[in-house]
Amino acid sequence: MRALDLLLPQRCVVCRRSGSQLCGDCRDGLPRLAPPLCARCGAPTTWPVERCRECAGRRLAFASARSACGYDEAARRVVHAWKERGLRRLAAEAAGLVAERLPPPAAEALTFVPAERGRRLERGHNPAEGLARELAALWELPCLPLLERTRGGRQRGSSASERRSVRGAFRATAPAPRNVAVIDDVYTTGATASAAATVLRARGARRVETIAFSRALRRG
Repeated sequence: MRALDLLLPQRCVVCRRSGSQLCGDCRDGLPRLAPPLCARCGAPTTWPVERCRECAGRRLAFASARSACGYDEAARRVVHAWKERGLRRLAAEAAGLVAERLPPPAAEALTFVPAERGRRLERGHNPAEGLARELAALWELPCLPLLERTRGGRQRGSSASERRSVRGAFRATAPAPRNVAVIDDVYTTGATASAAATVLRARGARRVETIAFSRALRRG
């Protein structure tokens, strides 16, 4: 155990139990997204469908979206501690959970949703990049920085229509592999993933998957 851990014992970010940043019980208790799911956006459904009411009628540039767990209060605490409190080791915990619950993507490489410059400077890291690099090591795939932001992308508290305004928020920094997976920490409406996939397809990708640690769940 490190000296810092002796001085400042770690506590689970969910239940506050001493011992680790995410205890085993809380890790295992994060809500699993099990079939049936929408084949396109990964939303839980009553029966298997190609398109659900969340994504039907929308032009989505990605081929599929998958997430390891639902974004409930426990997942929110994990993401908040990881993103806003600087507990970067939670990226490895999140990646382990993703790798346990989801099969590796049919991709030649991983990339990640780039952070807004101000947010990256404020946090000192990009959570999506940390997750992508951890997953790249687990899945033995290259992790390529293929995207950058052209303008801000804060979405907290915004409506679905405002979230969809992220179109045009990214540009490619290099040609994309034929098959690529975009990694993000939370999938909310699919707008960010679709905007990223649009840019990657314009730079050569034929199929883009999106993979997130957690997914917002539609109420009702």
